[in-house]
Amino acid sequence: MKKILIALAIIITQFTIEAQVQTPQASPKATINQVVGLTDVEVVYSRPSARGRAVFGNLVPFGKLWRTGANENTIVSFSDDVIIGGKTLKKGKYALFTVPNIQSWEVVFYTATDSWGTPAEFKEENVALRTTVKEESMPKAADTFTIGINGLDSNYAFLEISWENSFVAVKFEVPTQEKAIANVEKALAGPSAGDYFSAAQFFYQSNGDINKAKSYVDKALVLSAEKPFYYLRLKSLIQAKQGDKKAAIETAKVSLAASEAAGNQDYAKMNKDSISEWSQ
Repeated sequence: MKKILIALAIIITQFTIEAQVQTPQASPKATINQVVGLTDVEVVYSRPSARGRAVFGNLVPFGKLWRTGANENTIVSFSDDVIIGGKTLKKGKYALFTVPNIQSWEVVFYTATDSWGTPAEFKEENVALRTTVKEESMPKAADTFTIGINGLDSNYAFLEISWENSFVAVKFEVPTQEKAIANVEKALAGPSAGDYFSAAQFFYQSNGDINKAKSYVDKALVLSAEKPFYYLRLKSLIQAKQGDKKAAIETAKVSLAASEAAGNQDYAKMNKDSISEWSQ
């Protein structure tokens, strides 16, 4: 029995050592993060190399769906809706597939992103957007497959794909003007109820100016049509800290009713406990 246990220990040790051995990937993974205007764009992909092999028309057949990289799906993410070829691609994460041809490529943004390579069953309903772009020849061959985001402008950029002597660029437009205008209008409109609530919470929790905390929470409640129970809870705590327990109890009772109506038992209990404490 002892010999068997020793043998098992040796096997487990060897397996652990082997499991820790790291070797270079044939197609190393790369990540691109780029801000275009006010939109965050990310590309995660694996980079195969030609290593003397003919690529397009051979390693990557013409006219067939290609994974556009190696290994698992190449993933492209947009933080905002973008426009490609006059069509809207909703913000989100997409698998990038292409169909290379001699003069043009078809580019597909696909909602299912969990395939190893191309999908086992390609479903048209998973196609978020499909566009065709011109294929251009590069004077100097690129041995390693490369995706880049270039031609940056405040309102657009190009998702560029290059390998061997082939190059394609997909222009995507970002909603910089709309976002900038919305930001300006929000700033000019002044602080929101949430801004005032956060300010009041900061002054209360940091033992800052309690009178400012009271002023800010009052403004938050004025600007908020719903009068959330947690706004009222904070106001009651501020009033109690100011020494006005009578007002704190009245506010806590309103917060209690609102928290019970919302089904939030945690806040209901906190309000009941505070009312009991402040009533003594």
